Amino acid sequence: MIAFMNRNLKIFFKDKSAVFFSLLAVFIIIGLYALFLGETWTDSFSDVPGIRFVMDSWIMAGLLSVTAVTTTMGALGTMVIDRSQKIVKDFKTSPINSSSLTCGYILSAVIIGIIMSLAALVLAEIYIVASGGELLGGVALLKTLGLIVLSSLAGTSLMLFFTTLFHSQNAYSAAGTVIGTLIGFVTGIYLPIGTLPDAVQWVVKCFPISHAAALFRQTMMSAPLEASFAGAPEQAVAEFSELMGVTFTYGSSTASPLASIIVLLASSAVFFLLSLLVISRKVD
Repeated sequence: MIAFMNRNLKIFFKDKSAVFFSLLAVFIIIGLYALFLGETWTDSFSDVPGIRFVMDSWIMAGLLSVTAVTTTMGALGTMVIDRSQKIVKDFKTSPINSSSLTCGYILSAVIIGIIMSLAALVLAEIYIVASGGELLGGVALLKTLGLIVLSSLAGTSLMLFFTTLFHSQNAYSAAGTVIGTLIGFVTGIYLPIGTLPDAVQWVVKCFPISHAAALFRQTMMSAPLEASFAGAPEQAVAEFSELMGVTFTYGSSTASPLASIIVLLASSAVFFLLSLLVISRKVD
């Protein structure tokens, strides 16, 4: 299994185009924010001191949640290629059993998600500091690293189930383009969740990766929010946090960080089980 995992890692990182396109959504988000979205949202809250640091942290936190999906999807493209080119049949004639093959795909995707998310975090911190913000503190950094692992696990489980639906590499690539576009809306990057219609907000709040985005924001925005809203009423902070998708409210209840973590862990388990069920019934 470990040898098969290493094989998948080498295939992914040797393919420079695969690495680039798995990060394409990240580059697009940074570009859009730097050119358009940043000024739009900072101008909307121009009366709040230090709002640029707040909004930079907000967009970069969302970017990390997007990375966990797009990079793991790119990593799992190896599975689609192996299936479309019938390479998987060669593996099945070897001593490697099907469960080891599947675990090899999963582990390599999780590791790739973590590595690429760490790269995205470095880029995010450079951007924040260059724009006048500050680096994450020690505790916040440790929390962010833990969330990277958790979000990569959740992203892999979700994308693994998605991957089981495809046998064609072209179809998978086309679907990946659509997902790369939609994920920005689902995680509340292009439009803050609080500006969406109520029905759409409920859909977004039920999507697992949206909870990863909320957790990243709660961690990375803690210091800038505390500084910008010092002395402000708690209600003002709560309304801003709900508008920007830092916290999720369901009726009169607000989801705690623990609740979001449970959602990510539970969804990971469910999608992994569903994926294994689909894989076990497929005849390649």
